[in-house]
Amino acid sequence: MAENTKTTLPKEIFAVDVTNHELLKVAYDTYLANSRSAAAKTKKRGEVSGGGKKPWKQKGTGRARFGSSRNPIWRGGGIAFGPTGDQNYTKKLPVGAKRVALRQALSLANVAKKIVIIDDFAPNGKTKDTIKLLSDNKINNEARVLLVVDAKNDAIRRSTNNLNQIKVVSAMYLNVFDILNADNILIGRKALAVVAEWLKKEDK
Repeated sequence: MAENTKTTLPKEIFAVDVTNHELLKVAYDTYLANSRSAAAKTKKRGEVSGGGKKPWKQKGTGRARFGSSRNPIWRGGGIAFGPTGDQNYTKKLPVGAKRVALRQALSLANVAKKIVIIDDFAPNGKTKDTIKLLSDNKINNEARVLLVVDAKNDAIRRSTNNLNQIKVVSAMYLNVFDILNADNILIGRKALAVVAEWLKKEDK
């Protein structure tokens, strides 16, 4: 897809040299880690039901001593060192590094002709409004589309909810993961101003 020629994209954001992809990988993994929830949980021996009675007497059977069937080495017993549901998988990326990674991702997308600057999307809350937007920009219905707006509202949500291939993100929450995974990126003019203002700041 050809880039919108009516809008000049800031070179310091959309045309930076990407000498290696290490920072992009870190930013990508950070996004995934921060989206991960600690859903896995196993029961310890004290949480497994049963096992209150000693399986057999202490002496005289010729078998090893056991005090409870909840012992982790028994089938159906507790789990030793399993996930507790309290794990924290979040990672931190310095703001300056995040800005650099976003510039790199946007530059790669620009080189790949994925970025199109559009007039600000103001739908009436109908799915057909979004379908028309895609049609006007000659975007394939199967393509993964990232729509960057200055701010989400109810009309935008209702007009895009039924289209699984479209993800809407506010300009201030633009991230490397969404940029790299999109086949096409539509950026509203107001959203572009927000992105440019934030990414032009000095890295600290």
